[in-house]
Amino acid sequence: MKLIRKVTKTSIFSGGQLLARGNLVAFPTETVYGLGANANDSRAVAKIFAAKNRPSFNPLIVHLSDQDEAYRHAVLNRSAKALADAFWPGPLTLILPRHERCGISPLVSAGLDTVALRVPASADARRLITAARIPIAAPSANLSGRLSPTCAEHVAKQLKRHVSLILDGGPCDIGLESTVVDVTKNIPVILRPGGLPSERIEQAIGQKLLTDNGTSTDIKSPGMLVNHYAPSLALRINAQNPRPGEVFLGFGKDVINADLNLSPTGDLLEAAANLFAYLHRLDSMPAKGIAVMPIPTEAIGWAINDRLKRAACR
Repeated sequence: MKLIRKVTKTSIFSGGQLLARGNLVAFPTETVYGLGANANDSRAVAKIFAAKNRPSFNPLIVHLSDQDEAYRHAVLNRSAKALADAFWPGPLTLILPRHERCGISPLVSAGLDTVALRVPASADARRLITAARIPIAAPSANLSGRLSPTCAEHVAKQLKRHVSLILDGGPCDIGLESTVVDVTKNIPVILRPGGLPSERIEQAIGQKLLTDNGTSTDIKSPGMLVNHYAPSLALRINAQNPRPGEVFLGFGKDVINADLNLSPTGDLLEAAANLFAYLHRLDSMPAKGIAVMPIPTEAIGWAINDRLKRAACR
């Protein structure tokens, strides 16, 4: 079987069969490409950790085909229901208490009594989940700590020896991972900024979110490790100009010395969609490092800066 196959009805059916048999399948979502395994099968889930060289204490997100399926695996309080109603399908992951009859492998939750659930907006992803007839555990389809993949070729470059199939749905629309919110307590806590701005979440529940700020003793969510999303080259953020030997990632108008520009018009949504793809391209250039211009922190810019900060931490 060809490793990379365009998304079609036939390839999705094949991917579903492979997942049901315990194999790893990479697939597109609206955020980034995911490395999928049967979330109910601990042996299959263990293959994700092995393929990514991922720490076993770092939980995985489970992808569902629809909102109703969440009630089979977790307990949703009023805030969780409001967020699910407002943003599923979409780029939002909810950290929820595991249901007493939850069949999802404990390895997915890294031994915690919570589970991270998401219903992706990508119709291709939901068709794959439906074809497999199982919940799919799926972190980003990259080596642990490295740049997230936003196209099928990014996946193949890092994980081709470990996957049975890569479904090619083209570039991801959003290009940043989902926003993760812990709704196990009375006041929801944002654990990872992402493709859904926090302002919209606060509007939906009528209250301010708390921010983790690295104070949690438990790693409840992907993306909470200090060093994450890193290219091979050293990354320097908030740079006004490149130093000798650096390639330069720009943002906004009137930037004349950038090797690539996340958004020449200063559009943060465009910048988010281009972020990982452009970092992949710069990382392949013969350079000593990557310098990145300052990015505004409003709306989705918060998530962009979160990724850049973690990528720059060495």
